[in-house]
Amino acid sequence: MDNRISITDLKAKKKRGERIVMITCYDYPSARLLEVAGVDILFIGDTLGMTVLGYDSTIPVTMDEMLHHTKAVVRGSTNAHVLADMPFMSYQTSPEDALRNAGRLLKEGGAQSVKLEGGVCVAETVRFIVDAGIPVMGHIGLTPQSIHQLGGYKVQGKTPAAAVRLVNDALALEQAGAYAVVLECVPLELAKTITDRLAIPTIGIGAGPHCDGQVQVFHDLLGLFQGFAPKHAKRYANLGDQITAAVRDYVNDVREGSFPTEKESFLLDKAVFSEAARIA
Repeated sequence: MDNRISITDLKAKKKRGERIVMITCYDYPSARLLEVAGVDILFIGDTLGMTVLGYDSTIPVTMDEMLHHTKAVVRGSTNAHVLADMPFMSYQTSPEDALRNAGRLLKEGGAQSVKLEGGVCVAETVRFIVDAGIPVMGHIGLTPQSIHQLGGYKVQGKTPAAAVRLVNDALALEQAGAYAVVLECVPLELAKTITDRLAIPTIGIGAGPHCDGQVQVFHDLLGLFQGFAPKHAKRYANLGDQITAAVRDYVNDVREGSFPTEKESFLLDKAVFSEAARIA
């Protein structure tokens, strides 16, 4: 039986001053590895659209795709909290649609909570979902599903008015019952102010060191994307280069005839082979 980290555990971490570790995860083997490493929250982000499915943004990601990947992560873990993103247009149309889709991520996908983007404008939707018994994590600052409205991937809250809006967004989400809030691409001073104002945890990505926790994209962390590296990401490994080199060695071995060898082959008993040869 699963003994997963709960939202109560996560909120208690803030009270104790313990940092929360969250990372995106999209499949079974990654979930197994990340849980062994001690990650608190495995997050099936709609970033899977770009990192796994090859879309240009998160916008095309569907509920069926989110469910597919959420199920895989749940099967690969037993202790970490599993958080699933609500994709674009799964919650914007009405609170009823939002509740229905959030419920699918828990009932069909097996997640323990859901995340959606927006502040004051989605607060009532958040309250509607939470009142139905579904834990919700908020997300403010740079909200990728609104990238066309924001005019690109830019730091948010850089003017006095914008900073006040973000504080109000965070407070509205807390009052609506969100158990935590992601702060994405927010100046560190503003992120600290929000973190200090809220009783619920803040999870930063490009929001400085003062948040209650941090989240990073799996592929950025491990160097699985070639070329582009976000400013907020620290690359802990260059697995992309290692994978390419390893597969290149395999390609060369096959083409040169040096793989497989007898070591990687199955041998027939000599007596059986002789008898088979005689019959043939």
